[in-house]
Amino acid sequence: MKRLFLSSSFADVSNIFIDFTNNDLKGKTITFIPTASIHETVNFYVEAGKQALTKMGLIVDELDISQASTKEISEKLQYNDYIYISGGNTFFLLQELQKTGADKIITQQINSGKLYIGESAGSIILSPNIEYVKDLDDYNLAPKLQSFSALNIIDFYPLPHYTNYPFKENIEKIINKYNTDLNLYPITNSQAIEVKDNVATIK
Repeated sequence: MKRLFLSSSFADVSNIFIDFTNNDLKGKTITFIPTASIHETVNFYVEAGKQALTKMGLIVDELDISQASTKEISEKLQYNDYIYISGGNTFFLLQELQKTGADKIITQQINSGKLYIGESAGSIILSPNIEYVKDLDDYNLAPKLQSFSALNIIDFYPLPHYTNYPFKENIEKIINKYNTDLNLYPITNSQAIEVKDNVATIK
């Protein structure tokens, strides 16, 4: 059974996450992947996310997949109880996931029932294809990305930061461009998408 918690800004919806997990968090370990934020000048959300998790009693095990060995990536993803991928540049994130093989490990873990938490880019990456966010993220930051095909865990397309500054205009542009072709799920910074098995609910 798939268990996914997808957000725009995790720190803003941590109370929803606690309800989602029935507060079964204390002492659990979480692989925290901040890789998408590496080239971002604004990255306060990384620390905010870590602090929110720690406050819940989770043990945060940070893993930058762009710097880690395949062995380390595999061991941490398989050993820890939960997986968390932070926000940042979705295209760079996908490039590094594909390059290291972490995409396949994460997919296998999710399909085996491991809880996955995504924030912004970490939410988008589960969609079938990430080309739809070209107006949101700079794809030139991923020069070695071979394909926009993503993890394909979900059959819809999360659209984080809906109505939130400074993304509002670009989000509207994406909605106008793809609304008839893609199953878009716009969420604000104070909303989250909960997926249990294949049922998605916006909270």
